[in-house]
Amino acid sequence: MPAANLTRAEATERSALVSAPSYEVVLDLTRGAENFRSETTVRFTGVPGSATFIEACTDVIHSITLNGRTLDAAAVSDGTRIRLEQLEADNELHVVADARYTNTGEGLHRFVDPVDGEAYLYTEFAVAEANRVFAVFDQPDLKASFRFTITAPAHWTVLSNAPSPEPVAEPVEAASPSTGSGNATSATWSFEPGPVISSYIVALIAGPYAAWHGSARSIDGRDIPLGLFTRGSLAQYAEPDVMFDTVQAGLAFYETAFGVPYPYGKYDQIFVPEYNWGAMENVGAVTFNESYLFRARVSDARREQRAIVVLHELSHMWFGNSVTMRWWNDLWLNESFATWASTLATSQVTEFTGVWATFASDEKTHAAEQDQLPSTHPVVAEIRDLADVEVNFDKITYDKGASVLKQLVAWVGLEAFQRGVGAYLTAHAGGNATLRDLLDELERASGRELTQWSKLWLETAGVNTLRAVVETDAAGIITAAHIEQSAATTHPTLRPHRLAIGFYTADPAGALVRTNRIELDVDGASTDVPELVGLPRPDLLLVNDDDLTYAKVRLDERSFATAVARLAELPDPVARAVVLGSAWDAVRDAELPATDFVRLVLGSVGHETQSAARGLALGRLELALTQYLADEHRETLSAEAGDAVWALAELAEAGSDAQLQFVKAFTRIASSQAHGDVLGGLHDGSIKLDGLDVDLDLRWEIVIARAALGAASGEIDGALELDDTAKGRQLAETARAARPDQAVKDAAWRRVATDRSLSNDLARAIAEGWRRTVDPLLLASTIEDYFAMLQSVWAGRSFTMASLIVSRLFPSPLVDDGLAAAARDWLRANPTPAPLHRLVSEQLDELERALAARERDAADAPTRSEWTGADR
Repeated sequence: MPAANLTRAEATERSALVSAPSYEVVLDLTRGAENFRSETTVRFTGVPGSATFIEACTDVIHSITLNGRTLDAAAVSDGTRIRLEQLEADNELHVVADARYTNTGEGLHRFVDPVDGEAYLYTEFAVAEANRVFAVFDQPDLKASFRFTITAPAHWTVLSNAPSPEPVAEPVEAASPSTGSGNATSATWSFEPGPVISSYIVALIAGPYAAWHGSARSIDGRDIPLGLFTRGSLAQYAEPDVMFDTVQAGLAFYETAFGVPYPYGKYDQIFVPEYNWGAMENVGAVTFNESYLFRARVSDARREQRAIVVLHELSHMWFGNSVTMRWWNDLWLNESFATWASTLATSQVTEFTGVWATFASDEKTHAAEQDQLPSTHPVVAEIRDLADVEVNFDKITYDKGASVLKQLVAWVGLEAFQRGVGAYLTAHAGGNATLRDLLDELERASGRELTQWSKLWLETAGVNTLRAVVETDAAGIITAAHIEQSAATTHPTLRPHRLAIGFYTADPAGALVRTNRIELDVDGASTDVPELVGLPRPDLLLVNDDDLTYAKVRLDERSFATAVARLAELPDPVARAVVLGSAWDAVRDAELPATDFVRLVLGSVGHETQSAARGLALGRLELALTQYLADEHRETLSAEAGDAVWALAELAEAGSDAQLQFVKAFTRIASSQAHGDVLGGLHDGSIKLDGLDVDLDLRWEIVIARAALGAASGEIDGALELDDTAKGRQLAETARAARPDQAVKDAAWRRVATDRSLSNDLARAIAEGWRRTVDPLLLASTIEDYFAMLQSVWAGRSFTMASLIVSRLFPSPLVDDGLAAAARDWLRANPTPAPLHRLVSEQLDELERALAARERDAADAPTRSEWTGADR
């Protein structure tokens, strides 16, 4: 059932009537596989005589009592809200109901592990899903303490935001035989009241989780208990030393940086199945996607990403949890800050010291891509209701916001920024705050006025483009230089930028060495740079060197030629990231032929030393091959690219990270029978690379790739026999749906669209296989049905499942004018609901970009000045 859509106006009105809530929640998790009993007692102050409502998404309500008065459930509840009238100054509400487990990752998710037959439960309450478990004023500014009493199978572990108590065994005769766990003995965990927090970061985790324990020392002298939990069948992959070491180092870093001790009494990290997010910052009980449990060897880039995620969630304990937004328009304050802070922490306290290059390549590029969609919005977005929030967990909220914060740090200085953040956290500890509150503290700490800066950077949408224009004399000496700034006509704001310009010139050994660097403020359409006058023009003039600001960058003709020929010789990974990002932007803007980009990547990626940068370049190579190449180039160039990447794998050092990444990239871009034969040789052992083991994960990647090529007969069942786990079953579904057979493709699409028994992860796995194809025409048969089903899917499914279906069943590999026309027709006829319209418009925009990029690639090779800007 879709939850009720709380509006900002309703939340504001309710906050004026209700305050100081506290909750006592009693849950019985021993009543079978479908439902659980939920009993809630809420105490709160109110305005006498007023009326409001409380959220409670229920199957059956047994009783509702308000201040001793029994309410008629049929009259006051619609299954998602309970109407509360005639409030008193002090109120007590008691609700007894049956609620339903989910398999969508929302509310209280229930999963049965096929390996051991055990049930594992966890909650996910963001954005406003706590009401699927108990009655609650489900908005962030009505913070409360929560006291849980949980009855569950006695052999389970039960976790929440407060420390877990010792369970008390239930009498044997009272235990239910329908626990779904194979064990009829029950116990009750009676928690003490937890910290005062918002409902969306409340957590409950229950099941026979394997556990490890450690501790971290706070600057105030406390020992903070640390916990790590996984399903029993995944315990061997837990890496507790890595997880605890990262938290211990991160906690010390944040306490020092903010000057504020860790605000809570414990810190648990729980890997949970079928999770929709990478992780979630529940207070003291962070839940993680199990993809961060590595069942086989992974690239260094993947390990780096896990470190960033661990430190991202830890930073939220201060920023977001202790100090929380009042309403969801300041969601970016949580997520942007955590993204920026975790990148800084990763660079300082882990082995991944080059993570800012990843930030430049990944986060900033994705932010700029999102910022050019028709659905772009300011970092501080207008959030009218919960439906607006759900679709704003996007790259603007996370990555553009973090990029803007990085620019703000350059603007005010790191020391002043950290001092201001510490003052903000201290002033508002345990409460709610706004952007204005943060800006006030940063202004006091830095002495810089930030109101206008905020308006330009945070309250307007769009990304600027920067380019250097220089004039030289006959000897190559610069006689004039300025930075041009432009913006899209739809979002014409020009912004102040603190940035650096780098000069790179080849040294006698052949490396591109930075010979000069100038840092300056740029504002307006043109900014003179007199510091460059009189200097010899370098081989590469790099605007936004060190990646200080958030903007697209265009290189001049000479600089781009140098970059194409010598990108691998740039020693600084951040500089390489800025250059490659500039080329990628130009491809997406149909200014640079995709063929040129493919050759740029193939010519340089073999020399890339950064794992994350190598992985990102290979990922963009895959997208360029499948989406942006012209029809007449695609087959030939795709075959050449696959051959080249396989050659790189053969040439890579045995057992190296590069070898692993090249082999895995080859499985993604394999497009010919010859490629399928190579993969078959890897699979059966007739082809070997020294130092490369075909382990659990790589075997599946090979099998899925061969399935997509129509060459995996019998291999799917064989792989499943070796990995009959929840993950193995999902990957088998992906492989089956990837087969190039029209009936297979149509059946896979229909399962995802209509089968309500599919869990979130299983639906994703099938959709991934459906979209995996070397013949996109196999997806065309579903176009009419796709647009016909959208409104009913959106109205009848939860947000998670509806958005999954809308986004993942759009046939994006089919770059086709007819598909684009059908999408335009549907959008014209269906302006509402706004979130659905937004998701479809984003798919159309990406399709139109691909069509434009193919047209550019099909044209004669352009002169460089056509996209770099005239070189004066």
